[in-house]
Amino acid sequence: QVHLVESGGGLVQPGGSLRLSCSASGSGFSAYGVGWFRQAPGKPREFIAGITSGGSRNYADSVKGRFTISRDNVKDTVYLQMNSLKPDATEVYYCNAALGLKGFWGQGTKVTVSS
Repeated sequence: QVHLVESGGGLVQPGGSLRLSCSASGSGFSAYGVGWFRQAPGKPREFIAGITSGGSRNYADSVKGRFTISRDNVKDTVYLQMNSLKPDATEVYYCNAALGLKGFWGQGTKVTVSS
């Protein structure tokens, strides 16, 4: 069992940056692949970025070059550095940890990009 808590959301101006954190409790987090997703009201949850247990990364085309995912296995935390934020990034951001058939979601953190 893994419990995830996202943090770092808030209000930022267009063009600004935020770093989101996904902190895990429970054993074996370093073995999990972790993804960041976002969801706007009334829309499906959208994949943004993922990192494997080995550190391989992939990104949605919409965020490539602006967002960076990383992990600290000592702190059991995965980060999402978001730069050059646009107003359409105003959504709730979730992290997901997956290993085989097991998957866990956090409760989400709200990001608002507005002047």
